[in-house]
Amino acid sequence: MAEKVAKKEKKRKVAWGITGSGDKLPETISVMREIKDEYQNEVDVRVYLSKAGEQVAKWYRLLDPLKQNFERVSVEVNANSPFLAGDIQVRKYEFLLIAPATSNTVAKIAAGVADTLLCNSVVMALKAWVPVYIMPTDYRDGTVVTKLPTGQDFTLRIRKEDAENVRKLSGMAGVSLLEKPEGICQVFKKHFGPEAR
Repeated sequence: MAEKVAKKEKKRKVAWGITGSGDKLPETISVMREIKDEYQNEVDVRVYLSKAGEQVAKWYRLLDPLKQNFERVSVEVNANSPFLAGDIQVRKYEFLLIAPATSNTVAKIAAGVADTLLCNSVVMALKAWVPVYIMPTDYRDGTVVTKLPTGQDFTLRIRKEDAENVRKLSGMAGVSLLEKPEGICQVFKKHFGPEAR
């Protein structure tokens, strides 16, 4: 038993933030489940949902599966509760991943606004030299076809203003952008794969 506890304590932690976007949410959760299984002995993935993230996860009927597959799932109360920013500041997390990130969250981070749990945590991570990975839903201007909770296709227009905020993020020190959920696998490989040991 003591050996089991000791193994659990050795796991490094990753903070995964989910904002209020249905676009790429099912695919992201699927990729994260695979990652969790692959790195189960090395990594403790802790999930942090924004208020809107919780609402959208419920709408897509993904909140319960998320809670069943990840041991720790927390929902935003305010910008400092749960106290993710504090834990990031003292480097309890290997990195912070925000996936998917809405255009609202991207705009706030690009402007330095820290009035939500995840935006505040990004600002604190950057101040503490903790790597930040963000997967924006509105990666480039044009159109994107996504799925509604019913499974129907839904076409969205990505505004040039939202794409411009993504470009601003790409120039921020300490921030790396991901275009698709599959890119998350490379992040974990970089931090926890054989070459990282």
